Amino acid sequence: MSTTQSERLRELLEPLVTSQGLDLEEIAVDSVGRKRVLRVVVDSDTGADLDAIADVSRALSAKLDETNAMGDAAYDLEVGTPGAERLLTEHRHFVRATDRLVRFQLTEGGELVARIVKVDDEGVDVEVPGVKGRKATARRLGFPEIARARVQVEFNRKDSAGTAGEKNMKEEEEA
Repeated sequence: MSTTQSERLRELLEPLVTSQGLDLEEIAVDSVGRKRVLRVVVDSDTGADLDAIADVSRALSAKLDETNAMGDAAYDLEVGTPGAERLLTEHRHFVRATDRLVRFQLTEGGELVARIVKVDDEGVDVEVPGVKGRKATARRLGFPEIARARVQVEFNRKDSAGTAGEKNMKEEEEA
């Protein structure tokens, strides 16, 4: 049996989020002044558009009202997606960040900023950008070597054709 309110809410809401084709990434209950705020973060391999967020928000709201899981006190429900600079904590997060620039904090100390090229069950293949005209270099990081990883925002990324990457601009607009 769950002990915290967040764990109980996760047990209640995760099947509903999953039935909508999304992953429940995070759930938190915060106090903001005299109000409580229930923040639910959802995502999927293909991203979550505004329609999907609205649908899951309505479904979660109905379920919360039906079960009275938040009690009688007023609260606000906020449903959204992870931010542009999301922390990568699950294998699926690394997969979704393929082709993105990531800042890695290494368990042995130090930091590395590199682009994720490929992800498998043991770790990630990355491309470390070249500095001062040098070519990029390939590197392998096993998951045990990674203490923390966070996606970095890129505004001026060039794609392989040498033009501004439309994919990244679109991702920034959606974030």
